[in-house]
Amino acid sequence: MIPNRISRPAVEKSIGTYSDPDVSFEERGRIYEDLIGFLPPRIEARLAVTGALDPKMVDLQEQMRTHAMYPKSFDVKTAQLMLFGMLMMDGSDAAVLHAIAARRAGATWHELQDTINLCFIFRGMSAANKGAELLANLAARELKEAESAALKG
Repeated sequence: MIPNRISRPAVEKSIGTYSDPDVSFEERGRIYEDLIGFLPPRIEARLAVTGALDPKMVDLQEQMRTHAMYPKSFDVKTAQLMLFGMLMMDGSDAAVLHAIAARRAGATWHELQDTINLCFIFRGMSAANKGAELLANLAARELKEAESAALKG
C-alpha cells in the first residue's frame, strides 16, 4: 500500500545532509503530516536526497506543489478527491495518499467510490478493482489506527 521508508542515515552518510538554510526538513515535512497524517516515504526521500544535493530545487518544487494543491477554486476535500481520481486514472500507487488526505479532509466512503466510478468509465474494470482494493485497505488502516488510539487514550 505505502512504500517502505528510506534510511535517512544512509542518505546523509552517502549523499549528504538536507541543507536548505531557510526551511528545515521538519518544516517541509509538516505540511504533509497535516494533510495526510504522516510524511510519505517517497516524499521523505525527495526531501532528504534532493534537499542535500539541490535544496533550491526542493524549494521550487514545494512552492509549485503548494500553489497547485491548494487552489482558490476548491476546498481541500474536493482537490484531494480530484487528485485521487487523476492518480487512479494513471494507475499510480500515490492515489492512496490522496485518498487518505481526502478522508482526513472529510470525504466519505461514497465520495471516494463515486470518484472510482468516474475513473471506471474511462479506465475500465482494473480501476474499479484497484479502487475497491485501495478502499478496503484504507478502511483496515483506519480501523487499526482507531484501535491503537483507543488503547492509548
